[in-house]
Amino acid sequence: MNDVPAKSRNIAMVFQNYALYPHMSVYANMAFGLKMQKINPEIIDERVNWAAQILGLRDYLKRKPGALSGGQRQRVALGRAIVREAGVFLMDEPLSNLDAKLRVQMRAEISKLHQKLKTTMIYVTHDQTEAMTMATRIVIMKDGIVQQVGAPKEVYNHPANMFVAGFIGSPAMNFIRGAIDGNQFVTETLKLTIPQETLDLLKTQGYEHKAVTMGIRPEDIHPQGHNENSVSAKISVAELTGAEFMLYTTIGGHELVVRAGAMNDYYAGENITINFDMAKCHFFDAETELAIQ
Repeated sequence: MNDVPAKSRNIAMVFQNYALYPHMSVYANMAFGLKMQKINPEIIDERVNWAAQILGLRDYLKRKPGALSGGQRQRVALGRAIVREAGVFLMDEPLSNLDAKLRVQMRAEISKLHQKLKTTMIYVTHDQTEAMTMATRIVIMKDGIVQQVGAPKEVYNHPANMFVAGFIGSPAMNFIRGAIDGNQFVTETLKLTIPQETLDLLKTQGYEHKAVTMGIRPEDIHPQGHNENSVSAKISVAELTGAEFMLYTTIGGHELVVRAGAMNDYYAGENITINFDMAKCHFFDAETELAIQ
């Protein structure tokens, strides 16, 4: 696209600051780009009303942006983009100025819009929740370099490196630096037995007796029962989110987040036994931080 003039690229853009004309009505804002293209007024009216119907703006077409809420202004910005019937939509953090409740609502609206339009949407965000809930494919970048491309579930379950593993998922994946010794992952204070399939992979890749970083997600550490991978942990903070607890624990110098159901009560300062689901663990090269797979 570098050699294609901007006016010929057929890209519609939406930004976080809305960029609406404050002196124009909602209708005029949405129609402005089409008027500049000298589109037939009847077609303009048809497209604007169609977009307003999709976005729930029919009752606000005569209002100025100053009389709208943040969520409504963002919908006007979206409407101005979709009336163009562009080949590609570029959205640069369009929800970052909204409060938490509106962000959830607008995520759903943009997803529904994508299903209706069946058009490619490139959505730029620093919010992994937006990426996981809205995308069909995610491109994760660090310092301008692509780290991994894949469907949300693929990226979540099979991160390419520690950066991806730590970015995708909330709370973030727990990381513990240690080494492979026999059939165990060991640190100065932990000894965890590795499943045979994972152990064979690590040995085949030459990681026996070598430093590695183990990653495990909060939902794969369970505060119930006893097995060979049970350890004692002390709760430093217990956050009740409603349906579950987020337990911030200390285990032999390691700080780990544990996701637990709310059927039991947990308190700061309490000692509990937790179990590592080692079949769900990820291992990374200690130096390159690449996933061992």
